[in-house]
Amino acid sequence: MGRGKLRIYLGAAPGVGKTYAMLSEAHRRVERGTDCVVAFVEHHNRPRTEVMLHGLEEVRRREIEYRGTVFTEMDIDAVLERRPTVALVDELAHTNVPGSRNTKRWQDIEELLQAGINVVSNLNIQHLESLGDVVESITGVRQQETVPDEVVRRADQIELIDMSPQALRRRMAHGNIYTPEKMDAALSNYFRPGNLTALRELALLWVADRVDEYLQQYRGEHNIRSTWQARERIVVGLTGGPEGSTLIRRAARVAAKGSGSEILAVYIARSDGLTSASPKELTVQRTLVEDLGGTFHHVIGDDVPGALLEFARGVNATQIVLGSSRRKAWQYIFGPGVGATVARESRPDLDVHIVTHDEVAKGRGLPVTRGARLGRPRIIWGWVAGAVAPVLLTLLLTSLSDTLGLANDVLLFLFLTVLAALLGGLLPALASAAISSLLLNYYLTPPTHTLDIAEPRNLVALIVFVAVAVSVASVVDLAARRTHQAARLRAESEILSFLAGSVLRGETTLDALLERVRETFAMESVALLERMSDVDPWTCAGSVGPQPVSRPEDADVDMPVGDHMALALSGRMLPAEDRRVLAAFAAQAAVVLDRERLVGEASQARELAEGNRIRTALLAAVSHDLRTPLAGIKAAVSSLRSDDVEWSDEDQAELLEGIEQGADRLDHLVGNLLDMSRLQTGTVTPLIREIDLDEVVPMALGGVPEDSVDLDIPESLPMVAVDPGLLERAVANIVENAVKYSPEGQRVTVAASALGARVEVRVVDGGPGVPDEAKDRIFEPFQRHGDAPRGAGVGLGLAVARGFAESMGGTLTAEDTPGGGMTMVLTLAAAPGHLPARPELSARFTS
Repeated sequence: MGRGKLRIYLGAAPGVGKTYAMLSEAHRRVERGTDCVVAFVEHHNRPRTEVMLHGLEEVRRREIEYRGTVFTEMDIDAVLERRPTVALVDELAHTNVPGSRNTKRWQDIEELLQAGINVVSNLNIQHLESLGDVVESITGVRQQETVPDEVVRRADQIELIDMSPQALRRRMAHGNIYTPEKMDAALSNYFRPGNLTALRELALLWVADRVDEYLQQYRGEHNIRSTWQARERIVVGLTGGPEGSTLIRRAARVAAKGSGSEILAVYIARSDGLTSASPKELTVQRTLVEDLGGTFHHVIGDDVPGALLEFARGVNATQIVLGSSRRKAWQYIFGPGVGATVARESRPDLDVHIVTHDEVAKGRGLPVTRGARLGRPRIIWGWVAGAVAPVLLTLLLTSLSDTLGLANDVLLFLFLTVLAALLGGLLPALASAAISSLLLNYYLTPPTHTLDIAEPRNLVALIVFVAVAVSVASVVDLAARRTHQAARLRAESEILSFLAGSVLRGETTLDALLERVRETFAMESVALLERMSDVDPWTCAGSVGPQPVSRPEDADVDMPVGDHMALALSGRMLPAEDRRVLAAFAAQAAVVLDRERLVGEASQARELAEGNRIRTALLAAVSHDLRTPLAGIKAAVSSLRSDDVEWSDEDQAELLEGIEQGADRLDHLVGNLLDMSRLQTGTVTPLIREIDLDEVVPMALGGVPEDSVDLDIPESLPMVAVDPGLLERAVANIVENAVKYSPEGQRVTVAASALGARVEVRVVDGGPGVPDEAKDRIFEPFQRHGDAPRGAGVGLGLAVARGFAESMGGTLTAEDTPGGGMTMVLTLAAAPGHLPARPELSARFTS
């Protein structure tokens, strides 16, 4: 059974009439005979809404007790058991009472859609996940109940219920929305004219973007490619800090302004980890970006700005969204920061957006928590503090007329040694201790300008100075190495956690997994190799990147997976500690490969089952539908050859006419069977040439009564690029099917029109029509719809027509005829050089 269709009524604020419009639609459908029920609708004590519930069947609700109070929620099992054609479900963003099957009502609706039940629901614009920050800044209220944008965008229909702010406030003042005691507070707070105007603009812009998406979908379905629009790819740089959610939502709003935009959130971890990253924040941000329809990527790179730019250019990104730095002012002495570096090194074709947030300049913790990798600038500053600064300090101290005393001199040099250790690590600190001790002894310890020491206490001071300096340097270096190890383990655990999550969700394909390996370890290419036995050659089961290796021996890094499979990486050598993570990727790659093969085998099994079904249907057709005309022909011939009866001339003519009709019918049935066989085996080879429709379509009407079809083929139509023979057979099958189901005395209309680089042929009948859920099924082989009698054909006409249309690069779809009936739309490619002039578009439009 197919998936149900979702229709959403979208409003800018409560009270615009979403539930009322939903119930009005339900009454219209019930009047048309549709099985429509109320699964869950809350009228909120609004009289006009409550009246609209009268006459509609309501499914019982489920009662749930929570903290001593009984609440009612939609009973999913009751709706599934009732199994209506259409179910009304109010408040798409509603959060269910704890104890319910699902957390959110949109998840309940997803179950109904999966069961093939059509759903009509409603939603306010402030409940969209990507607009949470914007709505809060407008109204001052943070919406706790939100719906992922992707859920709403997947809806088959979205209708905006629009109302001006003045009309909505009047409705509020008349008591049609809230009770009198709540009215004044609502009008002076949330329902202020400015708030309502801003929310209305958000709703209009969002729906306008959806209209553009529908237009692009229509152009794609009809293969209209006269214009080209670049695809926007927006990369969001995450640090694992609390500002990540703000950046993702801002990127989603930027992406929503352009059709087909894509969001890619990337977290760059150094090989020693980004220790300021919060695993909890990263998990929340990963879920958020996936809810908004984007993807999350985890990349390891020692140069964070360089890795971010390399990733962005690798995915052909057009924009990068980064947050303003959380560092305090004094921390800029270690460098300009990631944002400034990315903005400086990005080329003109890559825009960089620096977004402010609440965490700006609040700091990122103590320097030791940022990671143990000091970086080249810090090491240089460490050597300056350890080697150059002691010399400068010595010049300063010797130039003073009054000495500070050896104890104070030792403390000053000790400060430089500690500073060198903090900046550059162990080696600059040891060098500073050695240089400082020599300078103290030669220039500042009596007797000066000699390495001799006159007083024992001065010797003790120098020895303590060297011991303290070496101890501090050792402690700093040990802390850095321990931090390095801890941060690296956490970076590995982040990757393994993400990998485990993708495994449980079953989202990763082999190519995507290999691409993740390539991104994570910064490789040029990755290949999964396998062989049947130890003596067989290696074969490539999947690869990404340029020039993948064909043997594990040729790779820079290879990871065995079992006895006859290996993951081969090219680009650079990996340290030993990385092989643990690589082994997890390799094992998962083998699992994904097995899963894809099982899916392929299941698909082949389904194809065999479909073939068996077609063969069974063919036997049924041969046993009945083909024998019926043969029986008629046999009876007529036997009667003519009989010597017992003297047939008059009229009787003989009637019998001969019956033979002729049976032969024609048999020829038609056999022709469709042969055509279907050619389509199933892929042996249909169209001979495309340019031809006018008025040369082909009239010839296709020879099999129907002359007065049963109205033909409208304008002479101004462009020529089409088709196979005339296949087009004639396709049109003949479509027209014969339309005539068969049209009421007695009602003519079928065959009309053609030009649409861009396409030409449409519409065959319109006034028959009983076909429900939406059966429109695709009528194009399957051996399908009859409704109560079509046996002997009226084997159910191949439309299947053959669609197969011929697709073989010529066209399409055949079914639409409802206004007023009742079915319209078959045959879309064909216009011949190059014969395109019609582009029509002028009216300035007025509707959506």
